[in-house]
Amino acid sequence: MVECSYEILHFLGIEGPKTSDPSKYIRYIYNRVHLENATVRAGAVSTLAKFGAMVDALKPRIFVLLRRCLFDNDDEVRDRATLYLNTLGGDGAVVETGEDVKEFLFGSLDIPLVNLENSLKNYEPSEESFDVDSVPKEVKTQPLAEKKAPGKKPTGLTAPPIGPPSTVEAYERLLSSIPEFANFGKLFKSSAPVELTEAETEYAVNVVKHIFDGHVVFQFNCTNTIPEQLLENVTVIVDASEAEEFAEVATKPLRSLPYDSPGQTFVAFEKPEGVPTVGKFSNMLRFIVKEVDPSTGEAEEDGVEDEYQLEDLEVVAADYMLKVGVSNFRNAWESMGADCERVDEYGLGPRDSLAEAVNAVINLLGMQPCEGTEVVPSNSRSHTCLLSGVYIGNVKVLVRLQFGIDGPKDVAMKLAVRSEDEAVSDAIHEIVASG
Repeated sequence: MVECSYEILHFLGIEGPKTSDPSKYIRYIYNRVHLENATVRAGAVSTLAKFGAMVDALKPRIFVLLRRCLFDNDDEVRDRATLYLNTLGGDGAVVETGEDVKEFLFGSLDIPLVNLENSLKNYEPSEESFDVDSVPKEVKTQPLAEKKAPGKKPTGLTAPPIGPPSTVEAYERLLSSIPEFANFGKLFKSSAPVELTEAETEYAVNVVKHIFDGHVVFQFNCTNTIPEQLLENVTVIVDASEAEEFAEVATKPLRSLPYDSPGQTFVAFEKPEGVPTVGKFSNMLRFIVKEVDPSTGEAEEDGVEDEYQLEDLEVVAADYMLKVGVSNFRNAWESMGADCERVDEYGLGPRDSLAEAVNAVINLLGMQPCEGTEVVPSNSRSHTCLLSGVYIGNVKVLVRLQFGIDGPKDVAMKLAVRSEDEAVSDAIHEIVASG
């Protein structure tokens, strides 16, 4: 109920000022300040401020109501009222609200909230005020580290410093330090680790896919789980026969892999520049194995060549999309404009449920669901899902998906895409059409 009330207030704030008689909504909105909980009261304050910003004739009434909100018992309500009074001109003068003020108060936030939060935490108060333009606009993805449970063999993601890096910056430093990869340009995205071996096997291997504009680097994180063995000259032989548009250009083997000490080996491929090229790769772990004397820990001089079959690996369309959310999808959608909009309808065939169809499309595109729209109410026969992201080439993309059940189990979908580049909008449709 709270979420519904908040959404209604948000809708009124956008559409109410555009009506022929916006003043008739003011009493309803202000009543929420008296009758609802703190979350809804805060939303009502923001909605009142939108009327004041958009309808100059209503400003005196809005200012009176906002001043009353300064005495609310909730700090969020008081803070919002203070902000809006100061930015709209709370002296009661009927002056036109500047476009910069409207954009500041009600425009879309084009930076990830987590980046803004981190920047504010790191800001040290001084004579120089906080500069929101200094907040990074690229999302900082982080691979999922796996804790080592008691009795569980290592997976290549354990704590030692030589294990895989945990941030995009660390990945960038690692890859740029390898001469073979130094000229690949800026790293666009690094995937979460993908397991290539079953649990409790003698060798644990997972892979991180590093996406560049014209290259893909596979980072194979390896762990030797056999105390009596030392592996040397460890490489992964990657067969790209089912990925014809990829050409192998470099390999960096791992010199030594002792027991329970994760290490990495790399294979790099060239691909068509700026294109979401996909493909399937088969992988074989190859190495020289040397027996280790348990009593001394010394390895034998001579070793034997051996290999170990790994799971297949795929580069998919979602690897070329960063999950970057927007704080207000409606504003972002309208700000993007319809110049590069592409709309089409698709049949998704029979599905177990509407939720299963929604999740399948989200996973296919690799985008960030917005405003909780990835959740499908039970027994729904229609649903709208909102997605946002940044496509390779740093192109912002917004997607509006409308699902409906057509027949007993068949699902139909209308896909609307807006982006900063019409070629990217077309590419999103091609991904869905071929998915």
